[in-house]
Amino acid sequence: MPERLLFLTGHLAEPRLRRQLEALKTADYDFSVVNIGVKVAALMTEAIIKRRLPTPIVADRVIFPGRAGLDAERLSCHFGVAFARGPDEIADIPAYLGHHGRAVTLDHYDIRIFSEIVDAARLETNQLLDRARRLVAAGADVIDLGCVPGVSFPHLETVINALKAEKIRVSVDSGDPRELRRGALAGADFLLSLTEATLDIIKGTIAVPVLIPEPHGDLVSLIRAAGEARARGISFLLDPILDPIHAGFSASLARYMALREALPDAEIMMGTGNVTELTDADSAGVTALLLGACSELNIRNVLTVQVSPHTRCTLAEHDIGRRIMYAARADGTPPRLYSEALLQVHDRAPWPLGAADLAEESAQLRDGNFRIAVAEDGIHVFNNRLHHVAREALAFFPLLNVEEDGAHAFYLGAELAKAEIAFRLGKRYVQDAPLDFGIAAPIAPQDRTRHAEIGHTLRGRGDVAHP
Repeated sequence: MPERLLFLTGHLAEPRLRRQLEALKTADYDFSVVNIGVKVAALMTEAIIKRRLPTPIVADRVIFPGRAGLDAERLSCHFGVAFARGPDEIADIPAYLGHHGRAVTLDHYDIRIFSEIVDAARLETNQLLDRARRLVAAGADVIDLGCVPGVSFPHLETVINALKAEKIRVSVDSGDPRELRRGALAGADFLLSLTEATLDIIKGTIAVPVLIPEPHGDLVSLIRAAGEARARGISFLLDPILDPIHAGFSASLARYMALREALPDAEIMMGTGNVTELTDADSAGVTALLLGACSELNIRNVLTVQVSPHTRCTLAEHDIGRRIMYAARADGTPPRLYSEALLQVHDRAPWPLGAADLAEESAQLRDGNFRIAVAEDGIHVFNNRLHHVAREALAFFPLLNVEEDGAHAFYLGAELAKAEIAFRLGKRYVQDAPLDFGIAAPIAPQDRTRHAEIGHTLRGRGDVAHP
């Protein structure tokens, strides 16, 4: 039996909503629509719904617009029918229903993130602790203390003890066996990077060795080291080492595949920094691909670094990426439609309204407030008297007649500059809302059960000059 979905809307959006639902006819759902009697659907209130929504409700679920400041739980209790927040845009209803209208849960993951502080030896203890706390807040599970060749680290033990006191797991990364032994004796949880020849460094400690090939790329030596560790009853991680592009990248990926085939149950680590740091490409996409490989190969440990300015968000990218991959693998689908956090430059569906939709909306307006929207043909500015389309913000200046209204001109200038950026990049533009650059520039969470407050310009004017 199909699920009965009742969509609440307003005057302006009703025709478009009905067309969208008509195009979505499916045996899974039975759609109905109620115009709640407001012009702008997002401005409906709980009081209006309680007065105007006919009862009894013949539906299994009532879906209201995503931008409406409503409390779904309170409405559900009042009407005795499940209410749910829908997508912000009508164009997103197909994707929303693709997950059967349920919120996508990204609470789970199975990849552990090691976050390296590459210059740890050069930092004072308090500096290291501050940085470690920030990294943990961004998603790190283990703080990796990078020792620097030729630079002494006299406070290594102090740092390890301080981190452990804050319940932060620690690894030590050094090419100096003496530093590794000091780290192990101080209580480090992991040591990077050991070989079959240096396995004794962990003797008598809790440290888990991260084993690497010796010489570089020699998978036989790595498998042999794993066998030796197993024979001694030692837990371990294996890192075949991911090489930079044009320095053995493809061959190193093949090593990970060969290692997984040879040792199906082994815990493996992939260090992603050789690719994220040494490739001039936005790190979000690079990270997504590498985590996809980890997901397929059941690699449950990654080592990250964020040193270059263009990788300053790579830890957060790894954190959301591992959650997306876990959810997609559990559903047996490609990692699509789970989150837009890694879609930083271009959006998947930047134009929720076409030029014809905007012309229809413009024709229904009865007020002079400026609306701004972006469609595939450019930036649209319209009200009940005009409708202009241009591809650059400055093109509108001689058309809007706001030269004598400084506050309004300032507002329009800021919004149109934002709209031009959205148009040029192919990002979704929403008037009076920040552009969404995903995890690269997180937007502060808002209470969606309340309507948004008026902005700075309107507060300064003391009136409302636009929606």
